[in-house]
Amino acid sequence: MQLLTSRVRRVAAMVAASAAVAIPAGAQAQATQSGSAAFTPAVGQPAPDFTGMATDSTGRAIPVSLAQYRGRVVVLAFYPADRSSGCTIELSKFRDDYAKLFGQGTVVLPTSVDSIGSHASWAKDAHFPFAMIADTAGAIAKQYSSAAPGRRFFRRTTFVIGKDGAVAYADPRFNPNSQDSYDKLEAAIKSANAK
Repeated sequence: MQLLTSRVRRVAAMVAASAAVAIPAGAQAQATQSGSAAFTPAVGQPAPDFTGMATDSTGRAIPVSLAQYRGRVVVLAFYPADRSSGCTIELSKFRDDYAKLFGQGTVVLPTSVDSIGSHASWAKDAHFPFAMIADTAGAIAKQYSSAAPGRRFFRRTTFVIGKDGAVAYADPRFNPNSQDSYDKLEAAIKSANAK
C-alpha cells in the first residue's frame, strides 16, 4: 500500500509540473517525503535567498541578492543559454513587453550559466532593460531546482517572488513560444504587486 501511495504522489507531482501549475506547499511536502524529485520551492514558502553577480548593457558587475529586493516583487527567470533561439525569443519578449508584463517596480532577473561577459555583450546588442545574473557554478539554479542533473544548461523555469519574500508563482516549464506562459506570468506579477 505504501509503494502504491508513493507512486501516486510521484505521478501527481509530475502531472502538476508538466501542466506548468504551481504545486501547493502540502503537495510539495508529500512529494518530497515520497522520495521523488519534486519541484521546489513551493508556492507560499519562503524563496531561497541567493547572492550573485549580474550585469547589464554597461558591462559593469552588479552584486545582487534576493534580500536586497525585500519589499519588491522579483521575477527570477532561469533560461538555458545566451543567444540561443528559445532564450532570444523569451528575453526579447521580456524587453518588448516590459511595461505590460512587469509594470513599475518589479525586479526582473533572467539567470543562466553564461558569464558576465556573455551577458554584457548580449544585453548591449539586444538593448535589454534588465540586469542578468551569471550563475556560472549553478548555485542559484540548484536552490530553485532549475539545474538539470548532469547537464550544463539550466531548465527554463520562472518564479515570481512576492514582496514578503515568499514564492507567489512558479512555472517549472515556461514556454517562450506560448502567449499563455506570458499571460500567466503577467497575471501572477499583478497579483503579487497588489498585495
